[in-house]
Amino acid sequence: MELVNIFVKSIFVENMIFAYFLGMCSYLAVSKKVKTALGLGMAVIFVLGFTVPINYILENYLLKEGALKWLSPEFASVDLSFLSFLMFIAVVAAFVQLVEMAVEKFSPSLYASLGIFLPLIAVNCSILGGALFMQQRDYPTLAHATVFGLGSGVGWMFAIVFIAAIREKIRYSHIPAPLRGLGIAFILTGLMGIAFMSFMGIKL
Repeated sequence: MELVNIFVKSIFVENMIFAYFLGMCSYLAVSKKVKTALGLGMAVIFVLGFTVPINYILENYLLKEGALKWLSPEFASVDLSFLSFLMFIAVVAAFVQLVEMAVEKFSPSLYASLGIFLPLIAVNCSILGGALFMQQRDYPTLAHATVFGLGSGVGWMFAIVFIAAIREKIRYSHIPAPLRGLGIAFILTGLMGIAFMSFMGIKL
């Protein structure tokens, strides 16, 4: 039940976009078409779903103080936490490279439509944010960290697909010239963020 709570909470209550506004650059730039937004959202789920648990293992069995005691009691006082950022980013970059190669091979049209924003997942704030939130919250098991990573990815995908669907529809609406493009996108994002705040009332 606790895992379900973490999953639901990371999608709705602590949504990376609407609660923390992480990954906004990709969110705004790639949310013009639902198909493209869905492709990027699935890539984010894949990257978060793998990198958060891997970074959890690195954090708890290599980096934080006392993590190396499984090697020998002599290493119990070793603290490599200063390498956390470097290791987390290296893991993220490696998986983003895998995603980029897979998308280029199996879906060239999606690869072309995503353009520079596919490799930029490596510096997407929500991806690194997932690893840092995992570190901050100190989840007790690998399963908890994995569920959190998957839930965060699903929440990010929901956010970008929802805004893409709305932006496709309002393309045919009469919008004042100064608000067209990013202007109306920011307004919609704010309204959706307010809507998602209602999920904070859920007791999890």
